[in-house]
Amino acid sequence: MSITATAITDTIKLPEGVHLEDETEVLILPQPKKQEDFASRFEHIIGVAGSALGDLACNHDHYLYGTPKKVLP
Repeated sequence: MSITATAITDTIKLPEGVHLEDETEVLILPQPKKQEDFASRFEHIIGVAGSALGDLACNHDHYLYGTPKKVLP
């Protein structure tokens, strides 16, 4: 039998409806917390800052190296 439980302040909390007999020996294998990906972690600030130059992404070579400007699609 396999049960997924949660540890809170060094106490194992079993899911509702799961009961074990007293003195039942259990094996505990801690699972690492899943880490959020970069975009999920910073989604609250993604896109907040705008560009002073609206075509910067399209024309970065123009602003950095002086190549001819591209027309925005």
